[in-house]
Amino acid sequence: MVLIVLFLLGIANFALHKAVLESGHPMIGRIGWMQPRARFPISLVLEFAILLATLLFVANGSPGLALVYAIYTALNGFSAWAILTGRI
Repeated sequence: MVLIVLFLLGIANFALHKAVLESGHPMIGRIGWMQPRARFPISLVLEFAILLATLLFVANGSPGLALVYAIYTALNGFSAWAILTGRI
C-alpha cells in the first residue's frame, strides 16, 4: 500500500515539475540544466532517480523514507504553486 501511495506521489511530482518547466517563468531560463527546450530535461531524470531510489529503499525495509518523500512532495507542491501563481 505504501508503494502505491509513493508511486502516486511520484506522478504528482512529475506533473508539478512539468507544469513549472512549461510555465515560461524567467527563473527556469536561468537554470541551465532545467531548460525546457532540451529534448529531455536532466531535472526530470533527477526526479525519476529520486522516486526510484525511494521506492527501492521502502520496498527493502526503510518505511521512514516514505514520510520524507511525502514532505518532499509537499514542498514541491508549495514551490510549484508559488511559481505558477506568480508569487515568485
